[in-house]
Amino acid sequence: MAALPRLVCVSSVLLVVWAGFCSAVCVEVPSETEAVQGTDMKLLCISCMKREEVTASTVVEWFYRPEGGKDEPIYEHREKNHEFPSRFSGRIQWNGSKDMQDVSITVLNVTLNDSGIYTCNITREFEFEIHRPLFTSSRLIHLTVVEEAGEDFTSVISEIMMYILLVFLTLWLLIEMVYCYRKVSKAEEAAQENATDYLAIPSENKENCAVPVEE
Repeated sequence: MAALPRLVCVSSVLLVVWAGFCSAVCVEVPSETEAVQGTDMKLLCISCMKREEVTASTVVEWFYRPEGGKDEPIYEHREKNHEFPSRFSGRIQWNGSKDMQDVSITVLNVTLNDSGIYTCNITREFEFEIHRPLFTSSRLIHLTVVEEAGEDFTSVISEIMMYILLVFLTLWLLIEMVYCYRKVSKAEEAAQENATDYLAIPSENKENCAVPVEE
């Protein structure tokens, strides 16, 4: 029994270490590519920093390109946030993290004209004593704005499965009720037959049916 608390303590320590390790891991998750007209859309741009990049200064540039058009700057983060005059004026909100691994923005009240290609350019300048090399990366987001939200295929399948399960459970419950009813009916019929047979026995034979009592 003494080994059980020790095992629990070891498991707890491992869990804490694992959780601390996972919390420090950066995962580059792709952004969603469909938005509904009139809602706010977060354009997710994550660029995980390596250990040697921790002391680097980061510059983020966002561009928008309509279908058949050219890239135009819409937002920039260089120590301070700067919004360029464009169709998005007053509708862009910075959603980046303090460690500058998440450099996302949110477009408020998206319209059908906001469909297009969004480019997220990240430039990191290393702050070494001898030299200051640059590291650049880019993310493309092909955004499509629709008038109404389409029904999710997964939710449709889940709803169908739920209805099938309800029908199956209802049928199973009815079968069980019918089975129990028949079983009870047979038991009652057998009891009535035994009672009828007992009443049909003559009274002198009923006395013989009595169980003899030992003296």
